[in-house]
Amino acid sequence: MELDALNLTTFQKKVLLALCTVKKGETITYKELARRAGYPNAYRAVGSVMRSNPMAPIIPCHRVIRSDNKLGGYSNGGTRRKREMLEAEGALTKSE
Repeated sequence: MELDALNLTTFQKKVLLALCTVKKGETITYKELARRAGYPNAYRAVGSVMRSNPMAPIIPCHRVIRSDNKLGGYSNGGTRRKREMLEAEGALTKSE
């Protein structure tokens, strides 16, 4: 994946690369993603990176959820689209 061409900061690159390790059918919290990227206290900033993800859904920001297991936002189609994508991947059932 060529992130250098996207003019991203080191922080953004690390977050997006860490996100690429989350497999289809899995979710991760913003807090855990921040920890995996090497910035354990930057979970709010991780949300900003997700909001501006230039390669959604190729870089799967729809797999990032809140610590309280609520979906959180999704800038590439809204929460309804995020839910649909997670359901299609088997990360959520229709009743969740």
